[in-house]
Formats: sequence, structure tokens, C-alpha cells
Amino acid sequence: MRVLVVEDEPDLLSALTQSLREEGYAVDSAVEGREGLFKAQGGEYDAIVLDLMLPRMDGWSVLHELRKTKAVPVLILTARDALPDRVRGLDGGADDYLTKPFQLAELLARLRALIRRTTGNANPVITMGDIEIDTTAHSVRQAGHPVLLTPREYSLVEFLALHKGKLVTRTAIYDHLFDEEDDSLSNLVDVHVSNVRKKLGKDFIATRRGEGYQVNA
Repeated sequence: MRVLVVEDEPDLLSALTQSLREEGYAVDSAVEGREGLFKAQGGEYDAIVLDLMLPRMDGWSVLHELRKTKAVPVLILTARDALPDRVRGLDGGADDYLTKPFQLAELLARLRALIRRTTGNANPVITMGDIEIDTTAHSVRQAGHPVLLTPREYSLVEFLALHKGKLVTRTAIYDHLFDEEDDSLSNLVDVHVSNVRKKLGKDFIATRRGEGYQVNA
């Protein structure tokens, strides 16, 4: 899953970016509002973490402009905890609201919930035959036995599972799994697909030649 974090506090931005990447997310970042809006409008994100008090363009303005073209889930992150601020953010198009200081575990849980709801998967455990994907624990079991996946392999499995039964293009996979610091080698998607097939079976991911990949329920 790919997340954009728009936050102007350097220490918090660094901590969030590192923690999210350790959880297997691809993460892009921006330190001010206009840069955040530019990336949000031009990229394909599964969720956006947006601070309200930003230089150049505040978070409310970013959200207002973003909602003209994008329905991506937005989690507002701010020290402004007064009721009018929360109401303004939610009425302005935000999907959730978290005030500073906060616990990282709660932010991660809220992001997972937002992404699940957006893809129509309310249950945190996705079952496909004898394979279970636990989106909370970021773990996979097959026939009751744990399957050891790298963070990126897990992200691929989760992304395809959240879109099970649908064709997912290679470009969409790349956009959602790899961030701005990742290598841009064109065969990265193919490498991870091959690795997942070795661990979950060659039939788990079907190839639609020239179009993309698909997993079925």
C-alpha cells in the first residue's frame, strides 16, 4: 500500500515515514501544502496523512482542492483538537481525524481501517481458499500454516487480495507498492510476483498477458 505523508515537523515526518516503511508501506512525503497537493493530485495513493497547519497552503485548502478530483482516503493529523476544527476537517472531506500527540499503533490501525473500507473489505482477514491474509497482523497463512513473506511480498499479496476478482495492471501494482525512494527497474513487479508464486503456489496469481495480474476468490 502506498501512503503520502504531508507534515512540516521534520522529526515527526521522519519518524512516521520510517515507521510506515517498516510496516511494509511505500511512503512519499511532503513538507508543505503546495508540494503535498501536487503529489496527491499526481500520484496514486491508498491513503494520505495530512497535517492541517502547513506552510504555503494549509491542510484545509489542500483537502478542498484535492476533493475536486480525488476520493483517496485522508487522515487528518493535527494538534488542533477543538471541536470546530474537527468538524471543519470532516465536513471538508477528511475520512478520519487524529490529534497530536498520538500513539503510532492507533495511526496504523486507522490507516488500515480506511484502506479496507475504501476497497469494500470491512473484515481485517481476507480468505481465499486455504489462504488467509490478516491485514492487521500483516501475516499470511496457508492451510493453517504461516507463510513467511518479505514486507514487499506481503504488500503485493494484500493489494491483490483487496482487489480480488479484478484485473490489476502492472502499472497500478508499481504505483501502489513502490515509493519515490525505490529503484525504478521495470522488472521489480515481475520479480515479486515470481517470489510470491514460489511461496503460495503458481496458480495463486494469474497473469493476463499484456494486461496485468489477478487473484480470484
